[in-house]
Amino acid sequence: MKWVAAPLALTGALVLAGCTPEQLRGFLPGDEPGITNHTDGITGLWVTSWIVLLIVGVITWGLTIWAVIAYRRRKGQTGLPVQLRYNMPIETFFTAVPVVLVLGFFAFTAVEQQSIEKRAENPDVTIEVMGKRWAWDFNYLDEDVYFSGVQVETDESGSAKPETMPTLYLPVGKEVELRLESRDVNHSFWIVEFLYKKDMIPGKTNYMTFVPQKTGTYMGKCAELCGEYHSMMLFEVKVVEQDEYDAYIESLRAAGNTGSLGKEYDPNQNLPGNKVPSEESTEG
Repeated sequence: MKWVAAPLALTGALVLAGCTPEQLRGFLPGDEPGITNHTDGITGLWVTSWIVLLIVGVITWGLTIWAVIAYRRRKGQTGLPVQLRYNMPIETFFTAVPVVLVLGFFAFTAVEQQSIEKRAENPDVTIEVMGKRWAWDFNYLDEDVYFSGVQVETDESGSAKPETMPTLYLPVGKEVELRLESRDVNHSFWIVEFLYKKDMIPGKTNYMTFVPQKTGTYMGKCAELCGEYHSMMLFEVKVVEQDEYDAYIESLRAAGNTGSLGKEYDPNQNLPGNKVPSEESTEG
């Protein structure tokens, strides 16, 4: 086995050394590692899984091709080959290896998912994201200001106009908790380069917790088919320095966007927990 392992290891090292950064990241979205505190772990799980599965595939394909060639019917041969009822070593191997692989994938996925899903006890920034057909509202709860988005406009070619894009601002290096709500139907909040998305379900609050570690502008979209203009339910995320974030918050306050846009703007008013309007509230 050592005469086989050494060439394989050398070949693998040479192949990996020739890979581009994009290939080393498994062709996942994003130009660089470390965009959030979770992206490197997600990338590592993804790339490692593909390497392991590729090795399993190569071995399986190799054994299949070898068996087809080695045990093919030769010229002049007739009748059936010798029939074997079982081969305990091979059957044990074919049972044990898949079980080990499944348990391994499950364990590493569970550990990574637990890290991603863990909520912060005292996040630095708390923002409520309201999905609505077909735009977004952002309530900056700590600063008591809000942004109200409208559906993205398109140009003659059907592309989104950047100036009409709803924008979510986040301070770099701060622990952020997003509270995800839907005003109408099921949506899904997806910041593409952050490599994670979360469902937005009417009547239920979901959470995302992360630390944005690189400044820049990132693409966001709804990842759940939600109606006619689902493809235009887009937004941008700007990760900026603290002073720029503070300036943006002050611009919202100066524009009169104080308070928050609550559930009173939901078209769905028959969700669990909502009270039936009283006679006094319906008079006039």
